[in-house]
Amino acid sequence: MAFIRSAVWRVFSAVRPPLSPLCRTSTRSYSSEPTKEKSVPYEKTLKQEDGASSGPTKPLPRSADAVVIGGGSLGCQTIYHLAKMGMTNVVLLERDRLTAGTTWHTAGLLWQLRPSDVEVELLAHTRNVISKDLEEETGLHTGWIQNGGLFIASNKQRLDEYKRLMSLGKVYGIESHVLSPAETKDLYPLMNVIENCPVTGIQVRTDDIGVKRVKAVETQHGTIETPCVVNCAGVWATKLGEMAGVKVPLIAMHHAYVVTERIEGIQNMPNVRDHDASVYLRLQGDALSVGGYERNPIFWDEVSDKFAFSLFDLDWDVFMQHIEGAVNRVPALEQTGIKSTVCGPESFTADHKPLMGETPEVRGFFLGCGFNSAGMMLGGGCGRELAHWIIHGRPEKDMYGYDIRRFHNSLTDNKRWIRERSHESYAKNYSLVFPFDEPLASRNMRKDPFHQVLTEQGCMFQERHGWERPGWFNKEGPAPVKDYDYYGAYDVKRNEKYKYDELLGQEYTFDFPPHHDVIKNECLSCRHSVAVFDMSYFGKFYLTGPDAKKAADWLFTADVNKKPGTTVYTCMLNKRGGSEADLTVSRLEPGVANLPLAPESSGDAYYLAIGGGVAEHNWNHIKTVLQDQGFRCQLTDHSEDMGMISIQGPKSREVLQEVLDTDLSNEAFPFSSHKVVIAAGHQVRAMRLSFVGELGWELHIPKESCLPVYRAVMAAGAKHGIINSGYRAIDSLSIEKGYRHWHADLRPDDTPLEAGLAFTCKLKSSVPFQGRDMLEKQKKEGLKRRIVCFTTDEKVPMFGLEAIYRNGVPVGHLRRADYGFYIDKTIGYGYIRNPDGGVVSANFIKSGEFTLERMGVVYKAKAHLKSPFDPENKRVKGIYD
Repeated sequence: MAFIRSAVWRVFSAVRPPLSPLCRTSTRSYSSEPTKEKSVPYEKTLKQEDGASSGPTKPLPRSADAVVIGGGSLGCQTIYHLAKMGMTNVVLLERDRLTAGTTWHTAGLLWQLRPSDVEVELLAHTRNVISKDLEEETGLHTGWIQNGGLFIASNKQRLDEYKRLMSLGKVYGIESHVLSPAETKDLYPLMNVIENCPVTGIQVRTDDIGVKRVKAVETQHGTIETPCVVNCAGVWATKLGEMAGVKVPLIAMHHAYVVTERIEGIQNMPNVRDHDASVYLRLQGDALSVGGYERNPIFWDEVSDKFAFSLFDLDWDVFMQHIEGAVNRVPALEQTGIKSTVCGPESFTADHKPLMGETPEVRGFFLGCGFNSAGMMLGGGCGRELAHWIIHGRPEKDMYGYDIRRFHNSLTDNKRWIRERSHESYAKNYSLVFPFDEPLASRNMRKDPFHQVLTEQGCMFQERHGWERPGWFNKEGPAPVKDYDYYGAYDVKRNEKYKYDELLGQEYTFDFPPHHDVIKNECLSCRHSVAVFDMSYFGKFYLTGPDAKKAADWLFTADVNKKPGTTVYTCMLNKRGGSEADLTVSRLEPGVANLPLAPESSGDAYYLAIGGGVAEHNWNHIKTVLQDQGFRCQLTDHSEDMGMISIQGPKSREVLQEVLDTDLSNEAFPFSSHKVVIAAGHQVRAMRLSFVGELGWELHIPKESCLPVYRAVMAAGAKHGIINSGYRAIDSLSIEKGYRHWHADLRPDDTPLEAGLAFTCKLKSSVPFQGRDMLEKQKKEGLKRRIVCFTTDEKVPMFGLEAIYRNGVPVGHLRRADYGFYIDKTIGYGYIRNPDGGVVSANFIKSGEFTLERMGVVYKAKAHLKSPFDPENKRVKGIYD
């Protein structure tokens, strides 16, 4: 048994107030062409139950720049930060009293380390607000208790996870230590705020180009005109969303803790988390609060509007597992009585992450809800980011993991998906976060035409954006994903002889996974011969219309207005120059519709191919820019109408020359070009591109033609040893080549210049694009941070979050890491800073001695300014020495 302790983890005591249908998908479109103004705004009103209030505590203003609805942790933090950022005409409406609902009964824990650099930063800001800023600004004590914390490891894997967090913490100056059981025993011997004003309706208007926008907030006591509503209503957020026609995918559950009688000698001890027992022990005066996350939580299906400072009766049959875990850790509890029980409602989401940001359905309607019982912990950081989002259009940090647009629109109102995934995320909240874990709940929601044939060939699927995409191929036969069994809870029978779950469990390690050699074979087959990758989950959009060229110039950093038949790799930026996406854009010939391979267009038209896991984010980013700039365009989504396979490797040309009816020579079909061709008697769009650094083509295929074309490719490749490969291989091959993955080594808080993608930016031309001014400023001033490639000679597994040291000083951490099988080295990419605050130049990198820390162990590393694999880009051009 081993333990890890952070000397600066904190606890905040909450201030208490006074005495499933299946998924449906279809082609979608967005047009910014003018439409007739609707005279009657869309609105929906919920019936209010008796007992809400006797009247508001203040008169309602007639208008406001923003209305925050919900006076819990997030609502209060949001209005606080809006005011600090200069928005003074802002109102907070609370249907009862501040902290009603969930915040008032929070356990009040605030830890500092999580397996996410962004969350570490969010937690740090919350801590600063509560422990420092509020007291300095108001002179009032917030109830902050600084007593540190213990994380308890009961097995090697848990200890390895804590060591990973310890290494990350060093980058942020968070002190932590690994303690022996004996050492552990020595340490632990045992604004304008209006209350009583329920919201009854949200008025939504439709503007002259058909965009729905917030108009006003209705209450029983009057209406406030506002262009901005912030939904911080907790478990009531779904009902509030319905008022505006907005989907809020969260679910309410009972969440509980108990408070013990007095325990002698417990004062000033640290708080404890025993993840393996799924229990926490929080110091509360001279007693302990005990709680956790069970496998069989109780759903609150009928959310009552009357619930304010009420509690549920505790179900001891459900909760007893936490008592048993706590007694196992602290035997003195067995002889200690229970003074009180606290069982209240909490909102939970499909991935145990909050719901934030502007909603896709209605402009000006923001979410700040679904905090999975972490509203107090994340409130400060998230409140600040949400305020920045509202005022400036985007948050400062990379908040994609919390952005409502991370979920595909077909899932956010699917009751089965919301319930199953939220249950699994709740039940696994304290589970180890392994690099290759996959959900078991609500699988097979979106399947491409190749799904069955790949299942039969042993495909181990990953879930992304609802899609089943190939992860790797099991040589021992099929391992299909089964219906969710709730881990045996609620009298649901556990799945027996579940091969997929068994293979997934074997991957639960921070060492090289047991199928390391399988991934190696898939990678090296691609490097030496030929492999097929099913990439059908990609987003596939068409951009057309009178202003399509203007929109393309503004949206994309690269010059995509080359001759038709050209494909360009590019980024899309936010106003601060951060990378909102990377994608390929293919310019099309104008002509009649040949859907799904070509849209009807009398002018400029573009085909956008986007990583499927972020397709919804990209769709909404483009749509928002079109609206804000007033471009007259149509954006249509044909992701479900086409499959896509990528044939890559030195033998790919020989294979495809037997399948396609066109000359594939370098002269006839150069790199970064595309054309509609015939493959095995079927029309497809062939693109000469690569995401793995090899000679290869992508085939974009109408769904009814997918299987015939796939079978023709496999037949032609048989003599070359063609194999199926998955995304685990793509991850390895792409990092080996130095290609970026959006939301890993390329995020909204990274500029293309910092990410080594200056070649995607048309800075030598005079054509304006969104974010250009920020890039020009950054280029002039020099880069204060930049991405660097690192390799280690020691064959050690790394997965990201490892600390980077230059001359013994922490300068950053790895964003992404994997094993490069061709160069036979561990590879990692991370952003580094100059500790002196100066420019990170090429000389700064070349002159430093770099090391990487993994789980407390330091390894020598070599920094590279170019990819260590094929730095001259010969292979994608078909040049093999």
